[in-house]
Amino acid sequence: MKIEPCYVCGSPCYPGHGTMFVRNDAKCFRFCRSKCSKNFKMKRNPRKLKWTKAFRKAAGKEMTVDSTLQFEKRRHVPVVYDRDLVQATVAGMKRIAEIKARRERAFFKARMAAAKEGQLTNDSLEVTRSGHLLTPSMQEQTDETKKAMSASRLLLQARAEKKRERQMRNQKKRAVGFEGGADLAGEGDEEMDEESEEEEAELSMADALREADMSMDVGEEEAAPAEKIKQKVKVKKQSALKKTSGGMGMSMRS
Repeated sequence: MKIEPCYVCGSPCYPGHGTMFVRNDAKCFRFCRSKCSKNFKMKRNPRKLKWTKAFRKAAGKEMTVDSTLQFEKRRHVPVVYDRDLVQATVAGMKRIAEIKARRERAFFKARMAAAKEGQLTNDSLEVTRSGHLLTPSMQEQTDETKKAMSASRLLLQARAEKKRERQMRNQKKRAVGFEGGADLAGEGDEEMDEESEEEEAELSMADALREADMSMDVGEEEAAPAEKIKQKVKVKKQSALKKTSGGMGMSMRS
């Protein structure tokens, strides 16, 4: 019994299930359900659909390099039937499935541990924005909650400051008359580079948590002052500008 994978989603197609499309060049495409068949007829790329195995492997959500995956490859080699060989193969398949399941669980735990920092950022921002909805009995905060809330306040202050600077730049652009349109068109690329550098220089969660730890060690209940945030952002902007200027100089020389 041969189990073919679905061409779109990659799930197994058991005998008697699903559909098959044969192209003019005699190539066969198997589909586990009508959803996969319709997406194939609409000429959609499986790597761009988030519910397929191809997308999950390309996005790093599943294992791609492992010794257990080598057994699933096709081998067009005829083998003479041997009862002992069949029994050993079946026993080996069960053992390989157990090892693969254990390694997938370990891979998932490692991936979730790496994403824990981003999840903490989102949770802390949500608590800060809608903390007024909590009842007085629910507002008892532990040290970890205070740490997360102070970090989220730092992030919100940095983002608000950047938004304010962006609005000021847009107002200056609108204030320029029609005669300055040609100059602005020439400076458009430089402004786009500056905006991308500012996005890269945004205060990270680790820096915010470090500031929160420092403020809690000193004994301050409030968040760190906004001047420290401005200094950090300015230092990161200067370092990013130095890197870009150095790269542009090399390209001009070449």
